[in-house]
Amino acid sequence: MTSPPLSYRQQGLLLTGGGALVMSPDALLIKLAGLPDAEILMWRGLLSALGFLLIVVARHGRGTLHAYRRCGWTGIGVALLFSMTTCGFVLGNQYTRGGNVLMILAGAPLIAAALSRIFLKERLPRRTWLAIGLCMVGIGLIVVDDAGVGSWIGNSFALLAATTLAINFTLCRTRPGVDMSPMLTFAGLIVGVGAGLAVTSGGQFSMPPWDRLWLVMLLCLVIVPLGVTLLQRGPLYLPAAEVGLLLLLEVVVGTLWVWWILGEQPTPLAFTGGGLVLATMIVKGLYERRLERIELRRGRDATSHQYLQAAPARR
Repeated sequence: MTSPPLSYRQQGLLLTGGGALVMSPDALLIKLAGLPDAEILMWRGLLSALGFLLIVVARHGRGTLHAYRRCGWTGIGVALLFSMTTCGFVLGNQYTRGGNVLMILAGAPLIAAALSRIFLKERLPRRTWLAIGLCMVGIGLIVVDDAGVGSWIGNSFALLAATTLAINFTLCRTRPGVDMSPMLTFAGLIVGVGAGLAVTSGGQFSMPPWDRLWLVMLLCLVIVPLGVTLLQRGPLYLPAAEVGLLLLLEVVVGTLWVWWILGEQPTPLAFTGGGLVLATMIVKGLYERRLERIELRRGRDATSHQYLQAAPARR
């Protein structure tokens, strides 16, 4: 027997959850690289643009140009928004602690939910709002010790990243069925070229040492293109707020990365918060999976009933 094909919702969960897990070492590697603001943005922009392009070519082959054309003006908006998200996230990590940035970025689901409700008229079930609220409480517990440490500059950049990310996902929902991920190539170019001009005008550019360069290449050429491509495809299958909710995986797993690599052991309060987030997402996923099975069973029963009713006519 062959396995049944994945539903739209299951595909969205796999794509978005997988993208969040791939992106989880992002903040850690930015801090380990330790490059100046403009330089890390330049490398991240240019290398990620190359990585995004290679992914698009591998997926679409001769249809690569058509994949870009399908995005239209909406795709240009997506590219601009994601370039601002990149700048906000990277600079936020440069000016404040990673926990602050992740906490503020965790607000993206609430912003996305509000935007989707206002502009797209999407009605979200109460369980989604409840899950968002519980996850926000959990994230708050994880980084409560960092609450007063970060600077206003870093927090402002993080808020920029969260807001533009939410707008990006909401904008993608206005073109259902159109994959906007190819436009991430242009987002990388915008960031890379802009930062490159700043670096060259300062006249202080130098190649980073190899122990940092390989981290930059791993992050910008592999992790960012792969992870963000998966995340950008999420709105094709899920509401924007649901995509933002799954992004909270990056927050929890990113905290574990920092603990493992840098030895920053989470407090018992942080453990409690992470457990709350993971438990909420697991319970929500299992419950919605059960609802899917019930709906599928009802559909099959309805089809069988119609078939039996039509049986006398066939005879």
